[in-house]
Amino acid sequence: MSDTLQIIEALDRGERRVAEKVDGVWRVDEDAKSAILDYFRISKVEPIEVGPYQYVDKIPLKRNYAEAGVRVVPPATARYGSYLSQGVVMMPSYVNIGAWVGANTMIDTWATVGSCAQIGADVHLSGGVGIGGVLEPVQAQPVIVEDGAFIGSRCILVEGVVVGERAVLAPNVSLTGSVPVIDVTQDEPVEHRGYVPPNAVVVPGTRPKEFPAGTYNLSCALIIGWRSERTDLKTSLNDVLREYEIAS
Repeated sequence: MSDTLQIIEALDRGERRVAEKVDGVWRVDEDAKSAILDYFRISKVEPIEVGPYQYVDKIPLKRNYAEAGVRVVPPATARYGSYLSQGVVMMPSYVNIGAWVGANTMIDTWATVGSCAQIGADVHLSGGVGIGGVLEPVQAQPVIVEDGAFIGSRCILVEGVVVGERAVLAPNVSLTGSVPVIDVTQDEPVEHRGYVPPNAVVVPGTRPKEFPAGTYNLSCALIIGWRSERTDLKTSLNDVLREYEIAS
């Protein structure tokens, strides 16, 4: 078996990841990303029969969900070469090749997890969340959502954005590598780019910018509070949503 196919098998079994946290820093496995690109090149487009459905694609679908302890609600789809940990629930949603999803994470209806995205344990991706794929260049960091985070409905995360542990994103927060994430909880604002700190409570925002044609508001995200460390996951999340008037 070629090195490419061995790497794809290892990704599918969760024995290898496109990115892992080492000494507190996320590091990309460039060989794994290269293998995914090679796999696309060597694979042929073929029909795939799934009950009454027919697909035509290069990449087969994952199998053996029951053995893995994963719940998959029709017509949810995960591609071969992605990994779903025990206890994952996929409502009608999509997980692309190279993605890794941690234990007991909920991927809610019409949420998409793009290629190579790394989603932690006990995460909730609410309805319609869009996690972008990052395949090229091979050294580029994928989108990462760390353990215990709550991503509200219709949020968009692309360009290697990192969401820290237990952070809460309100519905419709859209983050790229360049969208400012501004902490407004202190006397002076603190700005982040491509990063949401752990336990942050984030809502959509705007701020003015001068252009030759006038002043216009550009999108940003605002950290308006911090999730409590003293309460358990469920209680803390519910308290946060109520306290900051965020709809889940």
